[in-house]
Amino acid sequence: MERFKKASSIIETLKQQGHEAYFVGGSVRDLIIDRPIGDIDIATSALPEEVMAIFPRHVPVGLEHGTVIVVENGEPYEVTTFRTESEYEDFRRPSSVQFVRSLEEDLKRRDFTMNAIAMTEEGKMVDLFAGQQAIQKREIVTVDNAADRFQEDALRMMRGIRFVSTLGFSLEMKTKQAIETYGHLLEHIAIERITVEFEKLLTGTYCVKGLQELVETKLFSHLPYLQMSEERLLKATQYNWDSFETDIEAWAFFLYCIGEEHPSVFLRQWKFSNKKIKDIVAVLLTLRTRKEKDWDTVLLYKTGIHIAEMAERVYEAIIESYDHTSVKRVQTLFEELPIKSRQEMNVTGNDLLNWANKKPGPWVAEMIQKIEEAIVQGNVGNEKECIREWLQECNLL
Repeated sequence: MERFKKASSIIETLKQQGHEAYFVGGSVRDLIIDRPIGDIDIATSALPEEVMAIFPRHVPVGLEHGTVIVVENGEPYEVTTFRTESEYEDFRRPSSVQFVRSLEEDLKRRDFTMNAIAMTEEGKMVDLFAGQQAIQKREIVTVDNAADRFQEDALRMMRGIRFVSTLGFSLEMKTKQAIETYGHLLEHIAIERITVEFEKLLTGTYCVKGLQELVETKLFSHLPYLQMSEERLLKATQYNWDSFETDIEAWAFFLYCIGEEHPSVFLRQWKFSNKKIKDIVAVLLTLRTRKEKDWDTVLLYKTGIHIAEMAERVYEAIIESYDHTSVKRVQTLFEELPIKSRQEMNVTGNDLLNWANKKPGPWVAEMIQKIEEAIVQGNVGNEKECIREWLQECNLL
């Protein structure tokens, strides 16, 4: 409750000005579940202009949605006016937002009952939709009619399955049936929004359970490049996903499990950044090599420790080894490398030109590469004179 206490002065100030105000959303849910608290959000009957007038230190980030960031005790908090939403456009966004003075009207527009619990500054729960009961039963239940909630915003179906993965809860029967019925509406949602939810699914503590629900609800059949992947997705549920430390590893392992032959195409379709695509593909390529042979100094040097560690964790998951000794061995082997990058070499192209008394050309880059590999393999020390003597002994000068 300590973090809520720091923000409680905002609620107290709003109430002193004659407004209602409550803690709402995921932070309240996570407090009940006893999970780490993320951002703390506040809902109020005060209109945005009233909030800004009351709190001089504010940032008007989303006035059209009623949201103002209030800075209190050095921390930013989202303060949002109670609101209802009209008919939704394209199954993803409301055509308009109306500010209201009723907490109940605000809570009833939310996705799941566990996210529709409000809390006073004293810690008293305002639970109008049996959210605490759902949490106790470890169930994900929509607020009121599931069909209505998913037709309002189809992304809520992905969010529901994401919560299965992150919380370990189960989909309540009617909620699950509605996902099966309205899954096709997900095709109206921007892939960037789906990717965010899918990544949270893959990195969730209960990822296997989330993937199982993705298959059982048939929601996977409305996702890019996964339409015909039921058996491959089920294969992914046979593994332990607990050992990954980054989202890069999770995506690489997922693509390995589903046997994706063109990972770059898949990832571009899912709107990943070029940097992320590069890293995921690098892990997959390294994994392919790693399955054929163990690490040696040259392979590890060329791969780099960042990609090597991730590839090794994925490899451990594939062979179902979870003691992490091989990752530690990779780290030790990398630390023992004479150089970690070409920048650490104590020889330059100018040195070679002076020693060989030859004109510049492709031979310089080729020679640098030979020296680099020789240093990494321990065939020559990384001192300028040692390198020159080695080149002479090998008749390379």
